[in-house]
Amino acid sequence: MSQERKLRGRSPTVKRERIARGRLPALALVVSVVGLATSTLVCAQSTGAPNPERNPYFGETHVHTAWSMDAYVGFGLTRGGPDVFYRYAMGETVQHPGGFPVKITRPLDWAADTEHVEYLGAAQSAADPNSPVSRTLLGKAIDFGRRRDAMLTFKLLQVSILKGLPLESLTGPDVLGAYWQKIVAYAEEFYRPGEFTTFAAYEWTSTPNTSNMHRNVIFRDAKKVPDMPFTSIESTDPRDLWRWMDGQRARGNELLAISHNGNLSNGLMFPVETGIEGEPIDREWAEARMRNEPLSEIKQVKGQSETTPALSPADPFANYEVFVWQLLGATGTPHNYGSYIRQAYKDGLALQARLGANPYKFGVVGGADAHINSVPYRQNNYFGVHGNADDTPAKRLHGGALGLNNLWPTPAGLAVVWAEENSREAIFAGLKRKETYTTSGVRMKVRLFGGWDFSPEMLQRADWVQRAYDRGVPMGGDLPALAANAPRFAVWAMKDPTSANLDRIQIIKGWSSDGQSFEKVYDVAWSGEREPDPASGSVPPVGNTVDLMDATYTDTIGAPELSALWIDPEFDPGLDAFYYARVLEIPTPRWSTMEAVKAGEVPPSGAGFQAAIQERAWTSPIWYTPSDTARRSKAAGLTVAELKSRGAQQLDEAALRALIVGRSVQVTNAVTGQSYEILNGVDGRRLITKVDGTLPEADSLVSLFHGSQMQYEVKDGQYLVQIAGTPIAVTVYKLQDRYFAARSSEFGYANYTIKPVDGDGDSGGR
Repeated sequence: MSQERKLRGRSPTVKRERIARGRLPALALVVSVVGLATSTLVCAQSTGAPNPERNPYFGETHVHTAWSMDAYVGFGLTRGGPDVFYRYAMGETVQHPGGFPVKITRPLDWAADTEHVEYLGAAQSAADPNSPVSRTLLGKAIDFGRRRDAMLTFKLLQVSILKGLPLESLTGPDVLGAYWQKIVAYAEEFYRPGEFTTFAAYEWTSTPNTSNMHRNVIFRDAKKVPDMPFTSIESTDPRDLWRWMDGQRARGNELLAISHNGNLSNGLMFPVETGIEGEPIDREWAEARMRNEPLSEIKQVKGQSETTPALSPADPFANYEVFVWQLLGATGTPHNYGSYIRQAYKDGLALQARLGANPYKFGVVGGADAHINSVPYRQNNYFGVHGNADDTPAKRLHGGALGLNNLWPTPAGLAVVWAEENSREAIFAGLKRKETYTTSGVRMKVRLFGGWDFSPEMLQRADWVQRAYDRGVPMGGDLPALAANAPRFAVWAMKDPTSANLDRIQIIKGWSSDGQSFEKVYDVAWSGEREPDPASGSVPPVGNTVDLMDATYTDTIGAPELSALWIDPEFDPGLDAFYYARVLEIPTPRWSTMEAVKAGEVPPSGAGFQAAIQERAWTSPIWYTPSDTARRSKAAGLTVAELKSRGAQQLDEAALRALIVGRSVQVTNAVTGQSYEILNGVDGRRLITKVDGTLPEADSLVSLFHGSQMQYEVKDGQYLVQIAGTPIAVTVYKLQDRYFAARSSEFGYANYTIKPVDGDGDSGGR
């Protein structure tokens, strides 16, 4: 038997035959350096004086132990509190609730235990015969219900909060307050400045209509925390949380909030028109959010919230761990718009232009959201994330809870902060200034700087990091005032030595014009001898060495280190923009493939996950905001208000039906110049028949129309469609003999013209 086949059924093994060198991108606007000496690029972890060039510290911002009500009652996790998690995070072997020992692959540098504070400690108190709660009728009912039907009991407790009928005896200082003070005490006990940093923290668990609006609240100084946390029982409106946080800050208690993985929010996490109470998204709302929420979670065990193929059809790497599920077993297609970070970044630019403030100018972190006393961060060390619901290979491959397929979860993301030292003050400051990035669980090191006068040879200098700080801004920052024809970005990445080689580094750019937002993915550094496509600039796939028969891969492709100095080739100084880096590993086996091979089963694949994946990292963006002069230099688009001032009238339902139903119309986008001919059937189906005057290729329709939900409805005087699971309303106006249309969420711009093309009825501006 060959050595490779002896590996069958083991953890994924890297067959190290050779290390591939990096490829220098042959692009006129890119200067890359690959395989530079590690000593010139990596700042050693400081054990003494603070490092002014900062070190990357890997940490955890989101974890639940048995102290969280859903973990204890819903997932049967009755052992292991914050102390067990902190010992695990520091590298100690601990007992998994399934009855076996577990150990982290590499200790964390910092962590925050973030229990749900709604009914915190209630289940433990009900089960403790020495607690007064256990002697009450309510306490007996909770403990009996948990033993007989844990999931039903959890749902009933959750519903009492959702319906605004909380059990007040469980929310006071004797129960919730007492356990909160224990959480703070554990954060103090395990704090080791210079070695392991902890934060007093908790999760505010707002879940209106089962939509996840949760926030993790982190305090800088555990000695200044309030006696009681602010909970969603008091209010599910994030504005009230922000007001409370402002009040804490006024009393000298510095804190910040991290918005939960938005993919479970059903479009509510990043609204653009109104908040959850119908309040307008105005400048005050935007500034309050950014004052209190400088970060958002982009990766955790329930997938990623960067983007989806529906929102980013031209991004070949968008289909990564797309977790389509709703809390508490809610059904229906969740909204993509308002749920994913890249779209929020783009919408934030449009809001900046309209309001003068951007509510979505946040950085990114990763986390777990695991409900367990220990957290798996690596595919080859995955042991489940939901207590006793997935504590065996059989349960993970074939089980589920709360309507959640256990194959969907994935190892936790890691939050990485660039900071001068491993201390509360330094790491909190790094979080607040958004000099952060996220990995899918591996330990890549990634730098991103932006500036106007970075020289092509800068990355070859031993002091390039110092020069980048002196002449530019790091990830999370704002480009200084316009000083050149286009911004330059220095980006560097080094592989995790215990994981796979790197495939490529990409810069994702987003920009906004007249209420519309756009994105483009640029390959800026890559491994091997690949050549980019002359038309698109995209680099072909790196290849795939994964052997699904034995769940192994080889490092015969990819590079250990990549870097580039990239200049934006399509920069427009009059448009708001953002830039962030994404770093991809070569393909490797997913945990589900490894466990299936061990069990002698066929590796599973399905919606939301694949048998082989590409681990990755995402940086916080760098933003460009035009000056007022530069912004005014751009020709303004047509707004609905301007149309009305000229005498335009909105079509009523009868007139709209006459124009649309059973008709073929040409719709032209005034911002992009693209035109589409759309045949609207009388039965509510529609068909794109031409794009820019030519017949489209069959497979291009899916990309053009984000999954092509080719249905429409005329209702209440609007043309209604769904894009990426989100309802979009189009309102049509007539001015003289021309038709104009405004799409909802495009911030009051009438960006479209419509004219019939089938030769029937009103010519409509032909």
